[in-house]
Amino acid sequence: MDSVPLVCITGQVASGVLGTDAFQEADVVGMTMPVTKHSYMVRDAKDIPAAIARAYYLAGSGRPGPVLVDITKDAQVGELDFSWPPADFKPRGYQPASTAADQDLEAAAQLLLSSTKPVLYVGGGLVRSGASADFAALAKLTGAPVVTTLNARGAFPDSDPQNLGMPGMHGTVPAVTAMQKADLLVALGARFDDRVTGLLETFAPEAKIIHIDIDPAELSKIRPADVAIAGDLAQVLPQLRELLETKYADQLPNLGPWWQQLRQLQETYPLGYGPTSDGLGSPEYVIEKLSQMSGPDAYYVTGVGQHQMWSAQYIGNEKPRHFVTSSGLGTMGFAVPAAMGVKVANPDALVWAIDGDGCFQMTNQELATCVQNNIPIKVALINNSSLGMVRQWQNLFYDGRYSNTSLGTGMGTARIPDFLKLAEAYGCAAFRCEKDEDVESVIAQALEINDRPVVIDFNVSPDALVWPMVAPGVPQDKIQIAKDLSPSWGEE
Repeated sequence: MDSVPLVCITGQVASGVLGTDAFQEADVVGMTMPVTKHSYMVRDAKDIPAAIARAYYLAGSGRPGPVLVDITKDAQVGELDFSWPPADFKPRGYQPASTAADQDLEAAAQLLLSSTKPVLYVGGGLVRSGASADFAALAKLTGAPVVTTLNARGAFPDSDPQNLGMPGMHGTVPAVTAMQKADLLVALGARFDDRVTGLLETFAPEAKIIHIDIDPAELSKIRPADVAIAGDLAQVLPQLRELLETKYADQLPNLGPWWQQLRQLQETYPLGYGPTSDGLGSPEYVIEKLSQMSGPDAYYVTGVGQHQMWSAQYIGNEKPRHFVTSSGLGTMGFAVPAAMGVKVANPDALVWAIDGDGCFQMTNQELATCVQNNIPIKVALINNSSLGMVRQWQNLFYDGRYSNTSLGTGMGTARIPDFLKLAEAYGCAAFRCEKDEDVESVIAQALEINDRPVVIDFNVSPDALVWPMVAPGVPQDKIQIAKDLSPSWGEE
């Protein structure tokens, strides 16, 4: 779902007993077929080199994705004459898209030239393609506003004045409104996810669509495109920029009036938060300070829930691949193991796992792996003693009828579990922060420790909600922000 290149090698029973319900036999290939880019079984040792080479090629080329290779026991222990690279490992008929046809580029250019309210809608595909620099050049050439989805945070710097922020259910008011009022959406490596579009029939009603994606199956899948280009953004974006620069540089539209509207939205509806209702810590403040003190070179890996959305909103993302999260399936428990991977890949970098008390209890045992293998990640635990996002929905849509969302892990409870004791039991450095005035000093102490993992238990208010919000199943026009921040609560 998130286009992650992954090779999985699994073991299977001996080929001679396949289909007999032998001990631990399972149809792994069949079970994983719906959730992999490709999966297949190897029954002979001589086929292993080509199978592994093919798996890596498929996982990393085109639209990246997971590939599984199931190897029977007799193939695992068999012998072969090994040579590398194997011949003919690339599958026939598999040709990932690359460049765009001239007529498609021309059609896209004409839509850009006739647009007065364009929006560059950037998805995770831009990050996967490694084309952030090419995109930045195109954005500067057109002068169009940019919105970056959850998977694209950092693909275009947050500090750039053209960046309106994240669109969608918990996006900024300027980003959401710009898409709704646009006359052209240029979708780059984005798939019109329901968390971005809301009620599809009412999404960007006046906008024409240019859709560029390396996966042809995504083109016009959700929203029909006026110009659909199957291609690698790393190759298509330079083509489009060159066409605009050489042929139409003096014909690009004046977007001054459009920007005047957008700047007014930014001034009226800035991203912000107020004091908590119960006087407990503010999760937004914690994440904001974490970002300020750690800087844009740090890596931020999140779990799923309220803390994920606050992280997307309040971390200053300046570089691609520095914000890592689970988007398409929203997999709780993602932060700690994913942060481990980021730290192993970037051993000299600062890596934060920003997790919730619900997510953390799913994979915190991996702290043992961190200690044993010298993987000194830092964990910022946004502990609101609840399954916060579910609790927020129960608050807003079910009249506060809370059911099975209280976890009892923070202040004023028996602390089951006590995360401080848990972290120390795993051999980690552990801190607890119970009020906003201590946030900076605790983070500073954590930043000084680099010889072992660090866990900070930030006790924050369970009543803090993620704003802005577009309720499920309603038009994006009905975006709401917190009452104490809104000059026009309840208006469209």
